[in-house]
Amino acid sequence: MEERTLLALTVFSSLVVLAETIAQKHAIEIYSLHVDCKVTSRFAHTVITSKIVNRANESREATFEVELPKTAFITNFSMSVDGKVYAGIIKEKASAQKEYDTAVSRGQSAGLVKITGRKLEQFHVSISIAAASKVTFELRYEELLKRRLGKFELLIKVRPKQLVKHFQIDVHIFEPQGIRFLETDSTFMTNELTEALTKVQNETKARILFKPTVDQQKINPELNETLLNGDFVVRYDVKRGATAGDIQIVNGYFVHYFAPHEMPVFPKNVIFVIDRSGSMAGRKIEQTRDALLKILKDLRPEDHFSFITFNSKVAEWKSSLLQATAENVASAAGFVQTLSASGGTDINRALLTAVSVLDKAERLPERSVSMIILLTDGQPTSGESNVEAIQENIQKAVNGKYALFCLGFGFDVSYKFLEKMALSNGGIARRIYENADAALQLQGFYQEVATPILMKIEMQYPENAIEGLTKNNFKLFFEGSEIIVSGKISNELDLLPVEIKAQSHVSDLTLKEEANVKEKEQVFQNQSYIFGNFIERLWAYLTIQQLLEKSISAHEEDKKTLEAQALELSLRYSFVTPLTSMVVTKPAGQQQTELANKPTEADNEKPSSFPVGDAYRLRSGSPPANEHPQLLLQLPKQNEIICLNTDGKAQPSVHLLSDPEQGLTVTGKLGDRINHFVQFEITYVNPPARIHVSMDEIVLSHNNESTRLPWTESATSTAQGLRVSVEKERSVTASLSDTVTVKISYVKFPDDFLGLYFLNTDRFSDKVSGVLGQFYSKAQFENNSNISQRADERLLSVSGSEHKVTRQYKKDYRLESTSDPVPCWSIDVTP
Repeated sequence: MEERTLLALTVFSSLVVLAETIAQKHAIEIYSLHVDCKVTSRFAHTVITSKIVNRANESREATFEVELPKTAFITNFSMSVDGKVYAGIIKEKASAQKEYDTAVSRGQSAGLVKITGRKLEQFHVSISIAAASKVTFELRYEELLKRRLGKFELLIKVRPKQLVKHFQIDVHIFEPQGIRFLETDSTFMTNELTEALTKVQNETKARILFKPTVDQQKINPELNETLLNGDFVVRYDVKRGATAGDIQIVNGYFVHYFAPHEMPVFPKNVIFVIDRSGSMAGRKIEQTRDALLKILKDLRPEDHFSFITFNSKVAEWKSSLLQATAENVASAAGFVQTLSASGGTDINRALLTAVSVLDKAERLPERSVSMIILLTDGQPTSGESNVEAIQENIQKAVNGKYALFCLGFGFDVSYKFLEKMALSNGGIARRIYENADAALQLQGFYQEVATPILMKIEMQYPENAIEGLTKNNFKLFFEGSEIIVSGKISNELDLLPVEIKAQSHVSDLTLKEEANVKEKEQVFQNQSYIFGNFIERLWAYLTIQQLLEKSISAHEEDKKTLEAQALELSLRYSFVTPLTSMVVTKPAGQQQTELANKPTEADNEKPSSFPVGDAYRLRSGSPPANEHPQLLLQLPKQNEIICLNTDGKAQPSVHLLSDPEQGLTVTGKLGDRINHFVQFEITYVNPPARIHVSMDEIVLSHNNESTRLPWTESATSTAQGLRVSVEKERSVTASLSDTVTVKISYVKFPDDFLGLYFLNTDRFSDKVSGVLGQFYSKAQFENNSNISQRADERLLSVSGSEHKVTRQYKKDYRLESTSDPVPCWSIDVTP
């Protein structure tokens, strides 16, 4: 029977090279940008090279930003400035921080690496380069790719922010097992860009090359804006033969991949422990309800389940587990729809109650898997609130009988607390990000653990012949995942035997395999797709990851031993891990050193007054950065940004801008629940057309005909020279010859809203008016020496009236969510 499992290979290398602000566009030019990725038997080696030139007649700041997977380890970074190379040096984190304490604040790096989302972290470095000078940035990182839901997926986020003369993504894949399936996808691909994509494939190798010209990169011929803003994805599957998996050997190191498929699924006994404390009110509890309703539909008839909800009190939906019959699932759906939030958080009693229900459960399938799934968004505030006592209580109660999975909703939770509790009880922890897709995140996690097909898996190898064996005992194996074991063959073996023992739903299994060492080593001889001793580096990567994970739940003395072993390997193989730092030295005359540390999810807790999940670098002495403004504009002929906030609740529509000479009017509508705009209406006189932009879609109306453009795909529509271009889930642009260009950003975090701004604003006439329009013709900063003004306060004259404005740091919705806050002058206006 043909295998239907689709492997997934996840390399998240999201690239953002922000080399200029919008106001300084083209002064710093990225003339070459290459992403080169070699994926050899699940181990990915990525090199990102950016070449920049300063076209200005004065020194400018050049910035290199790369988003890479949280699970990747940086191995090298260098800058080449006018022929001189400045290379990063990897050192023990503690000594590096002490030695370079001027570049370190509160145990964190000086800003080179920040977590930017649930899968990515951002590497960021800036240097000043002289007029006409060039700089080359190069970053290398490696990652062992993890199989999830039966897929390997290579995802490269492309965001150069400008047209690039020499742009290239070059992906090489070598899978000795054979490539069964290969495809590419992109969120920004057009017919023109498709011509820049080539794909070559044989039995075991594939190459994907994406090399668009400057003209192919343009969003349209009239605007020098790039289409390259989104995801570039490669998906593939490998062939699977032997039931005991696949063994590969290079230079005395082996790796063993084991991923059985088409096996019967264990029935599950699952208890969902749901936080309904006051902090879950509103969007969180709504998304939780949505996710649980879909999860209920995915339960198998042989599964058993129940719900425990908690705030300061603990409530059981039923006194015992129920089988997932259609009737019971429907009853549970009715219960889920009644979930509401209020009160405190008693995590300890809720989990102990769940363990008790499983302990007392009767008539459960003889061979089944029992698990507890906890969802909480806060700290324990009721009952037992000491996290160490809770961890000890739960571990003692579970006693290895059940698996505990902990989901932390948002950033008010202590992720370290949840992670240690999960790892101590055979499960894992996951943070659920407070985005629009939080319900999908919850569903996605459940799908990963929904189909257990093996339990008590032991991977056995000859004891006297293997050194440094990685983890080889596993409590559960879920359909669509993969077990990986690696080690060093310590003597001259001709044959490497392996024996796998496990329990399936129907029987105990024993699988045996023998690998011919010399034959296996021949597979990787003279292969251009290989990078160095990749299996040895894979072994080091996997060993470090497992030592660090084991140290989380270990006692203090054991923790020190495990971390010492991980540190030694990190330094030996030049990996930036949570125990090491990369020291980056800059040219003379600039801040001489900065540190690149490896953040962990436990480090990613909520900072005060800043939206977590975005990268941030607050300049010294700057006030805290707030969220997005309602409206944002740059004053004509002045390098100043204005952030406007308006109270539009009293009227259904806000008149934002009218210019009779341009024949352009723009109105907006604020959301019912959020203080941001969720609708805009753009009206043109010539051609007579109207564009209605909402959170759902864009509608272009002209000559009694309407064209609907959804946000879910990139598309373009034209009416008598008026061009409306939609960039999938990012922005819509309305452009007309000799007329101001209107652009609206689709912003997803922290609340879904629309952000309006204008390009070519020098085309506005003196007659432009409206809440926003008046600033383009009648706004001027006063310079009155008689008025005492602090550096963060100024007087702004608008339409003859003076307003005191204050300098604040706001998120710029014109830029990516990972971009810095920008300084702007904030003003409140009344429609």
